[in-house]
Amino acid sequence: MKLVVTPGKPLRGSLTLAGDKSLSHRAALFAAMAQGESVVDNFLVAGVTQVMLEALTSLGISWELEGSRLLVRGKGLSGLKPPQEAIYCGNSASTIRFLAGALAASGVPAVLDGSPGLRRRPMMRIVSPLQAMGTPIRASNGGTAPLTLDARPAYRPLHPLDYAMPVASAQVKTCLLLAALAGEGPTVVCEPEKSRDHSERMLASMGVDIQVEGRRVTLVPPSPQQLNPIHMTLPGDISSAAFLVVAALITPGSRIVLQDVLLNPTRTGLLDALRAMGADIEIQSIRERKGEPVGDICASHSELKGIQVDGPLAVRMIDEFPAFAIAAAFARGRTLVQGAEELRQKESDRIGSLCRELGALGVDIAEAPDGFLIEGISRLRGGQVSPSGDHRLAMALAVGGLAADGLIAVQDAEIIAESFPNFPEALRSLGAEARLEA
Repeated sequence: MKLVVTPGKPLRGSLTLAGDKSLSHRAALFAAMAQGESVVDNFLVAGVTQVMLEALTSLGISWELEGSRLLVRGKGLSGLKPPQEAIYCGNSASTIRFLAGALAASGVPAVLDGSPGLRRRPMMRIVSPLQAMGTPIRASNGGTAPLTLDARPAYRPLHPLDYAMPVASAQVKTCLLLAALAGEGPTVVCEPEKSRDHSERMLASMGVDIQVEGRRVTLVPPSPQQLNPIHMTLPGDISSAAFLVVAALITPGSRIVLQDVLLNPTRTGLLDALRAMGADIEIQSIRERKGEPVGDICASHSELKGIQVDGPLAVRMIDEFPAFAIAAAFARGRTLVQGAEELRQKESDRIGSLCRELGALGVDIAEAPDGFLIEGISRLRGGQVSPSGDHRLAMALAVGGLAADGLIAVQDAEIIAESFPNFPEALRSLGAEARLEA
């Protein structure tokens, strides 16, 4: 299936987005580990969350999905059942890493596997610290999936851990914090840079004693080992909002409002980077929901200038670099990205894929081991592009088509449903010409 985007029309109007992917992932699993019934509204129904829900079914957890309302009947930390076969995690590294932590806490034996793309992603970054905690887990040759966890007796708690993470990763941090729920003492995780902190906030709202001091997180295992159920309406996905914000910035005459969007400071790096480029972005009606800041984002067409992105800012916008690269392509001057080598470990090698596809559209872009350099231009050429099985790259390339010299056709666009199933409809609701073709 192709997504064909025709340039020329400004974007206007307001939109409310489906629930944040990171929060949806966590809410489903954490609710399963809680004792009692959880209700999560505005849950993201997409490919990556579906594999998590199917995994819960295989672990003996019952749930119901009515529209975007998810009801989960949690069975507690020790209530998971051994699956009858390997749990398929699709292309979702969050799913396999989060489940590894949950299974480590429960002591349930299981095999975690996934797509060929997921099997290429590094897993020793969770396997090694989990083994140090006493989890009987092993990776396949090369330190990748499938992961195999053997049974651990319930009477044998996991060892406390004081762990300095070599790479900032919310997925790894979450895995270790979930395992630490079954520890015999406090576990400490220290990051080189602060990554997104949704797990800390959500677990704290469920009654877990979590202390955060800068980049250092300490979890004290609950006694008794019990998490309170979740009752929450999830805010809109900031990573999905990123594509629409950039679309408005680069399309003349545009002004849009995205309502009720997650504004966690560990996730707003792209907004900070775009403002540094001169973007007209306003944040309105800021409020808090279950420990997470929420607000409305107003974005208007802007004249952008190139900037440099590295260090902590690169960590805070790691999922938004495909959208950012489109903004940089339309900015005056040079944009340099450094310290983003983690992009090579995503759904695709995002650095290599970005450079290849944007180069084919006429962007002056140079690849580096940990980033890229873009010399901004006023327009992109039209053409046919391939997202290499990466949902975020597919959406970024489509957004570029809104201000290109000709239409852009994104091949294999069905991959977008992994995180933003109604992306084409969202573009059209704001006035863009975007159509799916077989």
